[in-house]
Amino acid sequence: MNFRRFSISLIAPALGVVISIAVTAVILKAIHANVGEVFSSMVKYGTSPHAMTLILNLATTYFLSALAVAIGFKMNLFNIGVNGQYVLGAVAAGAVAGALTLPKIPSVIITILVAMVVGAAWAGIAAWLKVARGVSEVISTIMLNFIAIAIISYLIVRTSIGHETSLNVRGTKEIADSGMLRGVALLDKETKLYGFFFISVVIGILYWFILNRTRFGYDLRATGHSATAARTSGIDARRMITITMLLSGAIAGLVGLPYLLGEAGSYNLNFPTDWGFTGIAIALLGRNNPVGIAVGSVLWAFLDVSSGQLILEGVPREITTIMQGLIVIVVVISYEIVRRRQLSSEQTRVARALEAQGVSA
Repeated sequence: MNFRRFSISLIAPALGVVISIAVTAVILKAIHANVGEVFSSMVKYGTSPHAMTLILNLATTYFLSALAVAIGFKMNLFNIGVNGQYVLGAVAAGAVAGALTLPKIPSVIITILVAMVVGAAWAGIAAWLKVARGVSEVISTIMLNFIAIAIISYLIVRTSIGHETSLNVRGTKEIADSGMLRGVALLDKETKLYGFFFISVVIGILYWFILNRTRFGYDLRATGHSATAARTSGIDARRMITITMLLSGAIAGLVGLPYLLGEAGSYNLNFPTDWGFTGIAIALLGRNNPVGIAVGSVLWAFLDVSSGQLILEGVPREITTIMQGLIVIVVVISYEIVRRRQLSSEQTRVARALEAQGVSA
């Protein structure tokens, strides 16, 4: 039965990829592009050591973002505020790391803790609004995203946190080399794999263990299935909402650190601010499972990184955005169809069992 469910779970993403490739091929034909050469160029570049390192680095960021969203999904909470949570976490981490002169290990640990605390605190506002005032987390987190960006602009431009960087863009003070986590040249001699890649693997394992092997994880999943039933079983739904949002925000606070500590060295006004929405798509693609999310993150990063080759083929790189959107749409629809068929099959099986018991009686 487990093998059957595992097989079914693979059908949806595979179908999404196949359909997205087919539709993309039609679009490429419509604009008179050579379909074979375009896909061949993307695959050839995407499997080179340099590109593979870039893909894993970007996938690390996507993975953390999707995990932050997935924790909320497990509780039927839609945390759209990952963007705001991670940029605030990144600017706070950048400011603190830039002021530290400690050895690498304590410096990195402090930076990580700062990012997690700030991200959790920002998500905690949405948690309080939902628990105490009944405000939908969808509305509150969207608004908090805009507020976070405004706060960061003020801090960088108007306060002593901001400094003129070498790129003539204001940002936090440059982080000392002892505070960076640049990683190792594992696949390509000239490009380093972010050190945060290995930390993200540990976080993924902890995510799986906590949700599937602890009482807290059981309470979280039970509350997500039915808050009323969970309350009847003695689970405090309000407490679970608060803790879940805090955990989601804590992981969201880490989203910007792979890039901050692995490459950028400071937070400036050109720092990417849209990784949170990508995490939503990947969490849906991976069905909130850490392995599925990891695969989805690599696939998404592959399309993003290899899209640069499309320009060389005279094709708009937005083609990859179409592919990503198609994959998510097809996968979500496929999962829903499979879920309904499984539910119908289960109901039929139960009905037959009851009928058999009635006959035997």
